[in-house]
Amino acid sequence: MTRTIGAPPRREQRVERGKAARAEVPRASHAEFTAGPDRPDPLTLLERQETSRIPELLPIRHARMAASPFAFFRGAALPMASDLARTPTTGLPAQICGDAHLANFGVFASPERALVFDINDFDETVRGPWEWDVKRLATSLEIASRHNDFAPKERRRIVLATVAAYRRAMRGFAGTDTLAVWYARAEADAIESLIGERLHDPQRKGLERATRTARRKDNLGALGRFARLEDGEARLVAEPPLIVPVRDLVDDATDREVLELQLREVLVAYRASLGAERRVLLDQYRLVDVARKVVGVGSVGTREWMVLLLGDDHADPLFLQAKEAEASVLERFVGASGFDNCGERVVVGQRLMQAVSDIFLGWARADGLDGRRHDYYIRQLRDWKGSADVETMVPKGMLAYGQICGWTLARAHARSGDRIALAAYLGGGDAFDVAVEAFARAYADQNERDHRRFVAAIAAGRLAADASP
Repeated sequence: MTRTIGAPPRREQRVERGKAARAEVPRASHAEFTAGPDRPDPLTLLERQETSRIPELLPIRHARMAASPFAFFRGAALPMASDLARTPTTGLPAQICGDAHLANFGVFASPERALVFDINDFDETVRGPWEWDVKRLATSLEIASRHNDFAPKERRRIVLATVAAYRRAMRGFAGTDTLAVWYARAEADAIESLIGERLHDPQRKGLERATRTARRKDNLGALGRFARLEDGEARLVAEPPLIVPVRDLVDDATDREVLELQLREVLVAYRASLGAERRVLLDQYRLVDVARKVVGVGSVGTREWMVLLLGDDHADPLFLQAKEAEASVLERFVGASGFDNCGERVVVGQRLMQAVSDIFLGWARADGLDGRRHDYYIRQLRDWKGSADVETMVPKGMLAYGQICGWTLARAHARSGDRIALAAYLGGGDAFDVAVEAFARAYADQNERDHRRFVAAIAAGRLAADASP
């Protein structure tokens, strides 16, 4: 019996597929980027994207995006997706992040309580061209390096090293067995040793401090940060407009009851998305309080809730984050994801790409006060989560960080894409690296022009901005 589940193509066929893609899409073609006269207006794209968001929060989003070209880039996944849709692709798809800039990587706890490094944002995940993730990562490093005033030679070295790390990692994964790819992960201790060797004492101590800080970001720490006791019960503390408890969110008592009921429906639907053993775990907690929370840059304006649950007592908290999931910005260019629930799309994509995932990861759908149904994905709010302070990085640190991100992205793509075909396409030389570095420089220039137009639109009153929160 030679066929049980399915018969994937033989290795030589997969290698040939990758090499054939070279003939149709030369690696040098990935340098191409030209903003022609028919380029969709990025400001119009962003304004249309915001029509489904909470209006009173949009000025916060605009102010955060206006802060710098790098901040604008973080919030402009849709305009870049529109631009990437006009660039060459190999036709070798994988599950992609869709927003793989360097600030969307970080550390968190594995279920086995190891601190791991991985991609940590999957709002835009979909099956699509792997090149788009690589180009967004490379461009983010170019933009961040400019923000930090690195010299052009340093910026070029950083971007080339990042793309080379991706290429070499993919070739390495192509040479190993499938299970080894799925088990591969980057643990923080190993990363700390690797990067630490390249840094001077102040930077190395800063890295060690960041790792220690991440391990302190747990549920008990979140309780002290976000809650206080009122009449013997824990209550989330208001920090408007960034944190607004449900009790303060609507004035009308009837609307407040409706909102609370809708949020309970989210938790009921979420529970149904969990495996049987996770439902048993969740059932050991009771709902105590809920607040609307504003985080990030590009996602500001979407509905996001901080949910406080308690187990045995006040020393046994669980904080969940219920974040609204909309259609990926990539779907208009690659086609519908095939998922009825956008939250499920995020969760499935995350599990495909991450080496390990949050045990409380799930999804839900519920009505909102606006009369519309909203999809959510749910995860722990804090579970040893931490991210690199990009703005304080020195060139050596940025280069090492870029290489780790490149390796991580390659492993994520290798889990669902044809790693052997991808490796054959990328090859052993630096043709792809050089092309993507050229693209990153060109797109960073375009991003600066778009950012200037965005800031001008705020000054002209087209976009409202509030930098006070």
